[in-house]
Amino acid sequence: MIKTQNRIATLFEERDDSSKVMSLFLTAGYPDLESTVDLILGLEENGAELIELGMPFSDPLADGPTIQHSSNVAIENGITMNAIFEMVGEVRKQSEIPIILMGYINPVMRYGIERFCKEAGEAGVDGLIIPDIPIEESQIITDHADDNGLSLVYLVAPNTSDERMRQIDAQSKGFVYCVSVTGVTGAREGDEVARSVQRFISRVKENITQNPKMVGFGIKSYDDAQRIAADMDGFIVGSALIDTIREHYPAEGWKDEVFAFVHSLKYDKS
Repeated sequence: MIKTQNRIATLFEERDDSSKVMSLFLTAGYPDLESTVDLILGLEENGAELIELGMPFSDPLADGPTIQHSSNVAIENGITMNAIFEMVGEVRKQSEIPIILMGYINPVMRYGIERFCKEAGEAGVDGLIIPDIPIEESQIITDHADDNGLSLVYLVAPNTSDERMRQIDAQSKGFVYCVSVTGVTGAREGDEVARSVQRFISRVKENITQNPKMVGFGIKSYDDAQRIAADMDGFIVGSALIDTIREHYPAEGWKDEVFAFVHSLKYDKS
């Protein structure tokens, strides 16, 4: 059944303009298969408004060591595409938080693009981020995504030209993912990210006009998020969250530590 109103669109339409949307990236099946659903629900309880659920792949070209590690662990744990859809379905029994599947085209093609989009939509997925499919080649998936109510989110970076930003904006649905620095994913020092953002944020504001703008890559604290996302609609945290899981798992109370970190990203302690 196709959703009459995409949850991503609803999120941005109904959000309070004074606060930034917080999106969190979590690798499906990491640190173990049993924890993913509980983690998603706990992340939402502690301020997450959007979930990017990573589909592990053995050759994640855009990811740094942290997410590569989480993908490898999840693959070793036995994660499958069917298991990911089942996880989303379990979340949907308790939550309407928007969920985007993020990953690479190879596993999607291996699964079958039409079948993948159909089953993702039926499970309750709201969108897709596939970094290795440029807009020029996206026709292999756009129709199937549209047919199943899946928003296709594309990325822009500091080395994206103005014209290409406009093209990406025209084809994106849901939001545009603004990569704050060139290179692979990973938590970075806030000053490094801020300098990169300052150099291209004005171009983003000028050229990305049809979609909300979310900034990611390198954010690891509340101060980072507020500074870097000052002129954006929200921010995305991935590697810093995975690092926090890795630091505390499997010690007693590890989920509480993860949720406390997430709460600190969203809410000012002062």
